[in-house]
Amino acid sequence: MSGVYKLWYWPTIQGRGEFVRLALEAGGIDYEDSARVHGVEAMLADMTARQPRAPFAPPYLALDGHAVAQVADILLYLGDRHGLAPSSIAERYWVHQLQLTVADLVAEAHNVHHPVAAMAYYEEQRPEAARAAAPFRDERLPKFLDHFEAATRASSGEWVTGGRWSYVDTSLFQVMAGLRYAFPRRMATLAPRYPGLAALHDSVAALAGVSTYLAGARRLPFGEEGIFRHYPELDAA
Repeated sequence: MSGVYKLWYWPTIQGRGEFVRLALEAGGIDYEDSARVHGVEAMLADMTARQPRAPFAPPYLALDGHAVAQVADILLYLGDRHGLAPSSIAERYWVHQLQLTVADLVAEAHNVHHPVAAMAYYEEQRPEAARAAAPFRDERLPKFLDHFEAATRASSGEWVTGGRWSYVDTSLFQVMAGLRYAFPRRMATLAPRYPGLAALHDSVAALAGVSTYLAGARRLPFGEEGIFRHYPELDAA
């Protein structure tokens, strides 16, 4: 394996690409945020050139002529090659299982503001979004967070797997940051139930690579074009 990873993702949003960026930054792994450097057209051309085994959609990570797509698969790949996951096979696949559950939550959070059609504007589906938001806030969000909170207590130590951080820790940081942005009132109400997740968020933010990244210009802000969007009418305590 040689060269620098090329991370291809939409250049103007955090989105799903941020889960990969955070793991790379925490691990001190060199990469190029390629669509920010070369543009969206270059990304689309790169995907086309990879047919018939092209990624379905960004993000994907390219190196040495091959590419790995889907966030959980990318992080599994990085975990195996850079020590971002435990060495025990049982622990590795437990971390992967948690990451797949993160993917489920991300999809449901996105569907709150796009419950009818992903390609339609939020303004075209506001009544349906309001209807979708209530069960997500009241039922689905606590169910996911209960599961992740239990994961923080499954091992002794600061991290989900004990004494060393793994990529699922950086992903749970992004989940907490994103949900606090999108649903500040609901997350404030739920906060006392999740001390483990709150502590994990702060521990990840304090990692040397992550703290530098968060303080710099490359960490784009949350906004109303990504996964975690703050529409006040969709939030409630």
